[in-house]
Amino acid sequence: MNQQITGKFISHKRKEKNLTQEQLAEKLGVSNKTVSKWETGKCMPDYAVVKPLCEELGITVAELMDGKNADERSVRAYDDEQIMDLLKRTQDLEKQKNLLFGMLLIVMGIALQSLSHTLGGSGVKDFFSGLLLGISIAETLAGIYVIGKGITGR
Repeated sequence: MNQQITGKFISHKRKEKNLTQEQLAEKLGVSNKTVSKWETGKCMPDYAVVKPLCEELGITVAELMDGKNADERSVRAYDDEQIMDLLKRTQDLEKQKNLLFGMLLIVMGIALQSLSHTLGGSGVKDFFSGLLLGISIAETLAGIYVIGKGITGR
């Protein structure tokens, strides 16, 4: 599955149906910017919108993932339900990975903050203590951002 090819296919099928990005977005309950991101290959449609997207474009899930119309004589090893299940699992794993990365950033930030408190007493040590404290705060905030982004799905 290639995001660029799939995106071009979505664009082609949308234009075949004489729909604008905004019209397709409205039918699917997403923004026209989201449709644009799909069509430029910046991201793939979310699991929840794949079936409605395929219905609007008059294609199968397999055709969407392949980025081309299926040959009439082709035989598929997987049906649409199996592909949808695999897509859902993949997206769930991606969200879990992002949450774990966010938690790791927070833990590392807390560890650096603890380390910064053990330093001090001279000018150089105070400098490194302050530097570690600043890095720990930035790292903790980055972890919170990553987790928040993963939870909201944006």
